[in-house]
Amino acid sequence: MNYTWDFTPIRMNAGLLLEGLGNTLLLSAASIVAGLCFGILLALMRLSSNRPVSIVGTAIIEFYRNTPPLVHFFWYFYGLPILIGVSLDPFVAAWIALSIQSGAFFAEVFRGGIVSIERGQWEAARALGMRGGRIMRRIILPQALRRMIPPLMERSFELVKTTSLAATLAYGDLVYQAMVVTSQTYRPLETYTTVAILFFSVLFVASLGMRAVEARLARYHKR
Repeated sequence: MNYTWDFTPIRMNAGLLLEGLGNTLLLSAASIVAGLCFGILLALMRLSSNRPVSIVGTAIIEFYRNTPPLVHFFWYFYGLPILIGVSLDPFVAAWIALSIQSGAFFAEVFRGGIVSIERGQWEAARALGMRGGRIMRRIILPQALRRMIPPLMERSFELVKTTSLAATLAYGDLVYQAMVVTSQTYRPLETYTTVAILFFSVLFVASLGMRAVEARLARYHKR
């Protein structure tokens, strides 16, 4: 079968796709920030010496790590308004779903980084009269962060790709705008090839930035 590629309709609708890319990046950034904040909270809850707090933190983490993200998109968009009596904007529903689920994955990264620090450092800090919160802020987290950066960035990349599910809520992200362009131009191959290239370009540049940060940290700590 001979197929003639024609990207002219894509160029004519480039504004829609770029608008969608902007919306994807906005949702990604907002979800990453909220997910990181929620993740550190969940990690501290799971590591808490207070058993009920630890159980609640662990339950939230395990539930969101073992259920499909699309289910959460639908639940927050269609189900939550029934409970609270307020309709949610597609962006808000997608943001809540992504933030909480990514927070559960980020929590395990934070927890792994924290417990990887030698126990002797906790004991030495306590011997100097430091308390738990200060030990965490001043000694443990700065060291653990270096070990967390690669998995945190990897999870952030996964989150960016997961934002494509927001199209199911009619949020105007890159995939949704691609669906609009496809319905207008009947050029799905060209449209979704462009979408793949845009996703690849954004994440590839981000990965290069991550490697540069890792290399800089490695040089800094060799001094």
